Amino acid sequence: MPIVFLKVLFYNQDKIVKEDNQMRVGFVGLGIMGKPMAKNLLKAGYDLVVADLNQEAVAELAAAGAQTAANGAGVAGACQVVITMVPNSPHVRAAVLGENGVAQGAKPGTVLIDMSSIDPTESKAIGAELAKKGIEMLDAPVSGGEPKAIDGTISVMVGGKRELFDRYYDLLMAMAGSVVYVGELGSGNVAKLANQIVVAVNIAAVAEALTFAKKAGTDPELVYQAIRGGLAGSTVMDAKAPMMLAGNFKPGFRVELHIKDLTNALNAAHAISAPVPLSGQLMEIMQSVKADGCDKEDHSSIVRFYEKLSNVTVKS
Repeated sequence: MPIVFLKVLFYNQDKIVKEDNQMRVGFVGLGIMGKPMAKNLLKAGYDLVVADLNQEAVAELAAAGAQTAANGAGVAGACQVVITMVPNSPHVRAAVLGENGVAQGAKPGTVLIDMSSIDPTESKAIGAELAKKGIEMLDAPVSGGEPKAIDGTISVMVGGKRELFDRYYDLLMAMAGSVVYVGELGSGNVAKLANQIVVAVNIAAVAEALTFAKKAGTDPELVYQAIRGGLAGSTVMDAKAPMMLAGNFKPGFRVELHIKDLTNALNAAHAISAPVPLSGQLMEIMQSVKADGCDKEDHSSIVRFYEKLSNVTVKS
């Protein structure tokens, strides 16, 4: 009798594992980040349903094995969990709460994981609206840009209920190199904005240092090689200094998107009376780069601001 009981128990465990592996996941937003992230979910074996305004991106995912839906409502109607990856707060609100949005098709118990980088106060407000419909939410913005989205090594910062984080940790790890729980809903975007402050200031410091070296008559490439192994070295320096030295500003993360993030950071900081003077200065530097028509370029083109002031070119 005990042997029979054990067999039944093991059968049920296998069934549960199988059902988890067959989780149907929705993905709304197939842009520069969302498309490679969705592809990584397909590679990991997830059953994926996608939607986007860009039908070429939808067709590309369909060719890779995804099912498609006409809109967010259609995606949510077919899935137990829906990921959104769109540019900014208004886009998330429209994709989730707008006409034909996720909320219109979602059933009570559906979970929304918003991986967009938005104002944390909006994450909380959207989460409160979804809660009225019995829909749970995590905010899970990412860092790493397009290269890391492609190779599946983005960093994910997650806010929301801890039990939801634990439930969907493996799903998020299928797209990421690290997934870290930060706190209540909205905390993920607080962490992302903190990240963007550090990245912006770091890029500007690299640009300023290389421009200084060139103005002083020293090869900035050799200066970079000399300092990258010391305390000044960083992931940002190793990613962006070679781009500045090559004059290659093909976007991994566009200036206009970093302006969006700094706008959210400044708004959130002002709402809680947190002084962020360096962020304010970086906003003005990026606005200058944008005014020169470089807002679609990689944020490493901050170096153009320093080159213009110093009347030198860092490029070898």
